[in-house]
Amino acid sequence: MAEKQPIVYLTDFPQIERRHLTTVQANLGYACNQTCFHCHVNAGPNRREIMTLETIEELLAFVARASVETLDLTGGAPELNPHFRHLVTRARALGVQVLDRCNLTILAQPGQDDLARFLASHRVGIVASLPCYLETNVDSQRGDGVFEASLAGLRQLNALGYGEPGSGLELDLVYNPLGAQLPPPQVELAAAYHQHLQAQYGIVFNRLFTITNMPINRFAKDLARKGQYHDYLQTLRDAHQHANLDQVMCRSLVSVDWKGYLYDCDFNQMLHLPLAAGNRPRTHLRDLELDRLPGGPIAVADHCYGCTAGQGSSCGGALEPATAVP
Repeated sequence: MAEKQPIVYLTDFPQIERRHLTTVQANLGYACNQTCFHCHVNAGPNRREIMTLETIEELLAFVARASVETLDLTGGAPELNPHFRHLVTRARALGVQVLDRCNLTILAQPGQDDLARFLASHRVGIVASLPCYLETNVDSQRGDGVFEASLAGLRQLNALGYGEPGSGLELDLVYNPLGAQLPPPQVELAAAYHQHLQAQYGIVFNRLFTITNMPINRFAKDLARKGQYHDYLQTLRDAHQHANLDQVMCRSLVSVDWKGYLYDCDFNQMLHLPLAAGNRPRTHLRDLELDRLPGGPIAVADHCYGCTAGQGSSCGGALEPATAVP
């Protein structure tokens, strides 16, 4: 089957350039135990795309060659990749910080009984999806029973020290809006999360990240079905803050797909918009000339307004200091 060709976009989004590479974000595959309506990856239980061991070894070689600070693992549910633990163990041995973008319910899946303990033993930072602190909102976005299963996962992590001050085991939560609107202010929402989760459930965590829903794949189709797609794009454009361009994540990050090809960010990956600073139409991580990155261009399109709208949005939340537990 012929591979999809890169899509070329016309946009008036400002041109931006790369800086020093600090983070590699790797998509280990699209398989997931959940099917979320806002998912820009279209991940789910029936997806079969998975990063092979050969590509994982190439990823590790690239991480070492680039001397990056952070390896950010995503999916789907990255833990469903059969080589996930091998990758984590090897990356930590290189002295690289590892982040696991965990949906929490994966901790209760068959064969994952010791996953939380494995993550703690390797001091993996966890960025956990919890799109609201109210059961009704979470279940409407992620499926019936997901809220209770997420609480169970959080309690399991707390019992290992995650989220506890001074433990060194970072547990950050991620909020996504329920629909076609920007996230509320991160600082105020973080305070509400801390208060509600601790008072009602005895759960602690470090920081809250608010992330804007991107009009890509499943969420884009949902917007189009409701006749809201163009209005949402206009909302993002109208809320653009030029100052946010200085902090967007693509300046210091590259995204790797499950085949090992490089993109400027995870969103561009889903749109087949390849790394602009590469030396060919599609650049594999084994072929990238690292000296081409600093000062190189970043591929942009209209969806990029989602990262600069309002308080800004990145994989680390709003483009302002995230609020941590006191």
